[in-house]
Amino acid sequence: MKITTLFLTFLLCLSTPLTAHEDHTHPQKSSLAVSVAFDASGHLWRVGVQDGFVVVDTSKDGGKSFTKPLKVNAQPQKIGADGEARPKIAIGPEGNLYVTWTEGLKAPFSGYIWFARSIDQGKTFEKPMLVHQDKSEITHRFDSLNVNSRGKITVTWVDKRDLLAAKAANQPYEGAAIYYAVSENKGVSFSLEQKLADSSCECCRIALTNKPDGTVAAMWRHVFEGSERDHMMAEIPANQTTPQHKRATFGRWKVDGCPHHGAALASGGEGDDWWGYHMAWFDGGNDDAGGKATLYYARMDGEAWVSSPAKKFGNMKKQAGHPAVAAIGDDVWLVWREKDLGKHQIWMMKSDDAGRSWGAPHVLSETAGVADYPVLLQKDKQMFLLWNTGTDGLKVLAL
Repeated sequence: MKITTLFLTFLLCLSTPLTAHEDHTHPQKSSLAVSVAFDASGHLWRVGVQDGFVVVDTSKDGGKSFTKPLKVNAQPQKIGADGEARPKIAIGPEGNLYVTWTEGLKAPFSGYIWFARSIDQGKTFEKPMLVHQDKSEITHRFDSLNVNSRGKITVTWVDKRDLLAAKAANQPYEGAAIYYAVSENKGVSFSLEQKLADSSCECCRIALTNKPDGTVAAMWRHVFEGSERDHMMAEIPANQTTPQHKRATFGRWKVDGCPHHGAALASGGEGDDWWGYHMAWFDGGNDDAGGKATLYYARMDGEAWVSSPAKKFGNMKKQAGHPAVAAIGDDVWLVWREKDLGKHQIWMMKSDDAGRSWGAPHVLSETAGVADYPVLLQKDKQMFLLWNTGTDGLKVLAL
C-alpha cells in the first residue's frame, strides 16, 4: 500500500510513526513515558527512566510530591521509554511491588524483558531477572504486566523467534508473535514462556485486563491476511492449552508497517454480572490522506465473542489518539489525547449504562508543550485520570 507524505505526517503527529521497522527502544536520559499504580493504602507509585536506570518513587499526597527515586537496575541499560514502550508497575494483593521493562540490545530491534520485585513496600528491590528463558539476541519487546486479585503475575511481550525460524526454513511469516510467562509464586520465578499468538503487529502495546475470576485477557494489533492491521483478542489459558483467538475489530485497515498505536481494554461488569470487555482503538481508515482515520469504542461479548457496532469518537482534525478505557460496574470512562492551538488536551466521555450510550465529550485537562498519553486508575470506588506533562508535571484528577 502506498502511504502518502500527508498520511505519514498525520500519524507522526499522533506520536505513532508508521514504520516497517520498530526502532523504538532508545537510550533515555529521562522520559515522560511513565507507568503508575495505587496501592491498598491509596499511595501512588510511579516508575520511569532516568540516565539508563529504571526508577521508582511514591507519593502520599495524590501526586503533589514524590519520594526520592529508587534505582531498580544496578547497571545502566538502554531502556525502552518512549510512546508505546515504557517500564510497567503493578502491585500484588499482599503489597509487593512488581516492575518490568525492556532493555535494548546491540542487534537492531532486539531486546530482553526484565522483571524486579520489592517485598518491603518499595524500600529495596531484589536483583532483576529475565522473564523469558530464550536468551537469543532477538526481539523480546513491548512488555505488558498484569497481576490479578490472587497475586498471579503475567507478563506478555512481542517476540520474533518464530519469524526468524520461518525465514531460516524459507517459510512465510507475517509480523511477530505474542509470548507470555507466568509466576504463581509472587515473582520468585517464572514458568517457561508460551506463545499466545502468531502474526502480531511488531510494535503496538499489548492491552491486558482481568475477568472477575482472575483470567487474563489480551488484545493486540494483529496482521491479518492481506496485511490488514485489525485487533485480535485471547484469554490466556490457566493451563498450557491452546488459546482461542477472536478477531475483535473489523476496520480492515491495510498497511505495510506498524502504527505504534495500541488498543485499550477493560473488563465489563463485576462478579456474576460480568458480560465481556470494553475496547477502544485507532484505525487508519484506508485512505492515503488519513481523512477516514478515527478512534473507535465497542463492547465485546465474552461468551459469544460478538462485538457491538463500533462507535467513532475524537476529533481527528486535532490529532485524537491513544485512548484509555476503564469501568466500575456500569460506569465507564473513555479518555484520549488531542492537540489544539499548540496545547495538548485530554478529552473524556462517560457512560453510566455499561457503554451502551455516552454523554457528550468534554475537555478534562490541557497543557502547553509535550505530554504523555492519558492513564485511568481506580482507587477504591473512585476513578482517576493521571497524565504526565512536560510543563505541569504529573496531573492527578478525580473523575
